[in-house]
Amino acid sequence: MAFQRVCSIDDVWEGEMQAFPIGGKQVLIVNGDGGVLRAFDAICPHQEYPLVEGALEGNILTCSMHLWQFDIGSGEGVNPTGCKLKVYPIKVENGDILVDLEMVA
Repeated sequence: MAFQRVCSIDDVWEGEMQAFPIGGKQVLIVNGDGGVLRAFDAICPHQEYPLVEGALEGNILTCSMHLWQFDIGSGEGVNPTGCKLKVYPIKVENGDILVDLEMVA
């Protein structure tokens, strides 16, 4: 499977995040500081809670269930450490956000 269209770049403004169904999964698109786009599995690895219900402050994504925090640059856990979000390759073409669900970083 190759890159698949998830949404338009206009659907997720800088400082926002949005979950989208694609390929039988929920994918979280995050538009961080400076317009840095990232794509993650939309479920927190701790208690399988939807990350879109959390908060994005700068480049830190906080799950609202138990306040686990992740660096959106790498997907690595900040609090606690030793955990990581599934990170998917992402690119923008012709104003569309595309994600490859088979390649997990």
